Amino acid sequence: MVRKVKTIADLPCQGKRVFVRVDFNVPLDDRGNVCDDSRIVATLPTIRHLMMNGAKVILASHLGRPNGEKIAKYSLRNVAPVLAKYLEQPVQFLSDCIGEEVSKAVEKMSNCSVALLENLRFYREETDNNPKFAKKLADLADIYVNDAFGTAHRAHASTEGITKFVKRSVAGFLMERELEFLGNRVANPRRPFVVILGGAKVSDKIKVINSLLEKADSMLIGGAMAYTFLAASGNTTGASRVERGEIHIAQGAMDKAREMSVPLLLPVDHVVTQTFDAEKMTIGDTAISAVNIDGGQIGVDIGPQTVEFFKKEIESAGTVLWNGPMGIFEIERAAAGTFAIASAVAKSDAISIIGGGDSVRAIKASGYAEDVSFISTGGGASLEFLEGAPLPGVEALEKLQ
Repeated sequence: MVRKVKTIADLPCQGKRVFVRVDFNVPLDDRGNVCDDSRIVATLPTIRHLMMNGAKVILASHLGRPNGEKIAKYSLRNVAPVLAKYLEQPVQFLSDCIGEEVSKAVEKMSNCSVALLENLRFYREETDNNPKFAKKLADLADIYVNDAFGTAHRAHASTEGITKFVKRSVAGFLMERELEFLGNRVANPRRPFVVILGGAKVSDKIKVINSLLEKADSMLIGGAMAYTFLAASGNTTGASRVERGEIHIAQGAMDKAREMSVPLLLPVDHVVTQTFDAEKMTIGDTAISAVNIDGGQIGVDIGPQTVEFFKKEIESAGTVLWNGPMGIFEIERAAAGTFAIASAVAKSDAISIIGGGDSVRAIKASGYAEDVSFISTGGGASLEFLEGAPLPGVEALEKLQ
């Protein structure tokens, strides 16, 4: 059981300056306009609650990797009007995140108003978790709220350092939901608990695999990482991507699965091609291969038999956790497997948890994003949390007794 953190629901905030760390690291087009506002939308319950309860809401985020330089294309200026549209009231944009002008602007804020600070990472002190910088951020606040799960795995000034200088540090509602679904719903799942893992590298997911094998009733492996597992099983993989140095790691995971009597299910057929250009994201003609892939062929998706095999497992699930696509879903002819699994997860009666990163892009591309129980906003944070690693941004928050 993950120990629950205190949230904004536990604190009175009338007239208080509430510093909210959000994750507005959103994609922008060439003109700096927001292309996908889902991370902004995800924070609305927290912001609206604070406004309704009379707080002065100060929002802070990073955007991109400016590495301590004030680079115009990484400004959060264009985020403010998008947020204002949803809140149906003005959002004051402040052209810095610390300094006298920012302090004066915050002091002038009225109850129920919202201000957005400029990109925290315009200062290298943010990622360095510099205590002086953290103190300057804290001076803007009476209460600190972390609603940015996607950055909670980093001990930065705005996620961990600031809590040392503010009397009250609690979670927002988005953070609370992330911890509930990726924490308690995974630690105590409605069974059977089916884990679906994909993506490119076994090396990226091995800690997650080993952690989830202790909780899962079955585990389905797809994506390029499946070829390393197949190679470890003695199958031929053609020219598919195999991490040769990780074959023993994959073998160890399969041994652990057998010891724990957890079925670890691998693809039984594949969509293959002769050519794949990763830079241009193009493939040659495709065909269906049996489990053993011939010579120069490259696996780019799970095949139709595997889809049916995996779907039957998903249909019986009480909880499904999915992290990682089944193939190169960005290419139409290598997307069918990923989208079929998305459909199966969405249509099942299970509690369905999408574990961040490429899985989020895949479920959105499939058209089934509205039909799953929970989509994590975290990438690396989701993986580290599922591994069982403590997250500095969560550890720093007040816990319920």
